[in-house]
Amino acid sequence: MTQKSKLRKLGGSVATIIPKAMLDRLHLEAGDEIFITETPDGVLLSAHDPDTEAMLDDARAFMRSHREAFKALAK
Repeated sequence: MTQKSKLRKLGGSVATIIPKAMLDRLHLEAGDEIFITETPDGVLLSAHDPDTEAMLDDARAFMRSHREAFKALAK
C-alpha cells in the first residue's frame, strides 16, 4: 500500500508521520527502530535490518549444506 506523507522540520531534523492504520498493520509503535535504505527506486523503510537478514540467509544456507554434521552433533 502506498500513502503520501509530508516531511516536516522537527528541531534540527526532518520527520514524517506514518499513519496509525499502517503502524498497526506493520506492528510498529513509537520507540521502535526502523531501517532506512537507499535503493535505485528511492528510499525503503523497514522494520528489519537488511544486513542481519543477509547474514541469516547465509547462515541458513550454511546449515542446509552441513545438515548431516549438525544432526550428528545434536546426538
